[in-house]
Amino acid sequence: MKTAVRWLGSGLLVVGLAIGGYILGMRFADGPSGVFIGGPFKTGKISEAPDDWTFLKGRMEIEFQTMTPDSSRVVWLGVLDQRLYVVSGYMNTTIGKIWKHWPHRLSEDDRVILRIDGELYEQRLVRLMEHPRLSDLMAIYAEKYGAGLVSEGPDQLQSALTRGDFWLFEVVDRL
Repeated sequence: MKTAVRWLGSGLLVVGLAIGGYILGMRFADGPSGVFIGGPFKTGKISEAPDDWTFLKGRMEIEFQTMTPDSSRVVWLGVLDQRLYVVSGYMNTTIGKIWKHWPHRLSEDDRVILRIDGELYEQRLVRLMEHPRLSDLMAIYAEKYGAGLVSEGPDQLQSALTRGDFWLFEVVDRL
């Protein structure tokens, strides 16, 4: 019995070290890999950002890199009225507090680089505390990803945004 427990413990240690090594190695990669945070972008061509982000409506995910620290990730997106939005959910949950560091870091440096089809767009993510069409925007997320607060009324959605249950960012030009 003790031998089986030792083998199991050793196996779990090896698996844990392999996963940890992979995650650490991703910090040096050219962008993210799935749900794993990646390093800064090494490939892509700097391009002027479009005035109209509608071409991304059917896109499920985009990559973006924060500057402080210079790491990258994949996020879901929403396009409304030709403008591009990113939502970070679960902000007031235990999982969100462990997993979601990038939104907090944007308060120190909101500069990001979006990488879309090999094009790099130097932008900023500006946190919004309200939006006149918040229900429409959340309906886009719900339709696209099957998740969201769409069943909530406009007042409840605004309250959840104000409480910080989810954070809403608009992609804007860098100044």
